[in-house]
Amino acid sequence: MSFDSEYWSQFLQDNWVIVVVALLAIIIVMKVVKTVMKWILVAAIVVGFGVYGGYSIDDLKEVGSKVSQLGDKVTDELKDQAINTMAGEANEAKYVDNADGSYSITTPNLELNGVPNSGKVSVKLRGVSLGTWDMEGQVRDFVTQARDAAK
Repeated sequence: MSFDSEYWSQFLQDNWVIVVVALLAIIIVMKVVKTVMKWILVAAIVVGFGVYGGYSIDDLKEVGSKVSQLGDKVTDELKDQAINTMAGEANEAKYVDNADGSYSITTPNLELNGVPNSGKVSVKLRGVSLGTWDMEGQVRDFVTQARDAAK
């Protein structure tokens, strides 16, 4: 299995008519069919195109697992970066009690939102959501420090 851009470029040049027909078929199916059958037909077209391109189901499963592993690695790196940013920007943190009882903490690169005593906080690093984290360790210390500095 190859993800070489040269291979795909050549494949598209050689089979552009089939690619166009497959895309048109997907568009027509999506517009006309309004049931679960629509998704079955779309999946069949995509799988057929993949098989025609030389990929097997095992190849596609392998790609899926690699993408999943890559996503986990990226998420872990972003979490580490967010924690390091908390430590570096703690003195710039602005703590605000919101009208709905929640709180927000912002720094130049971080945004945390939570509800007191919930044990959870949502974290954004440079506008990208990193999900909801438990209030443990450095996260708890950062929130406490920001709250104390605001008083």
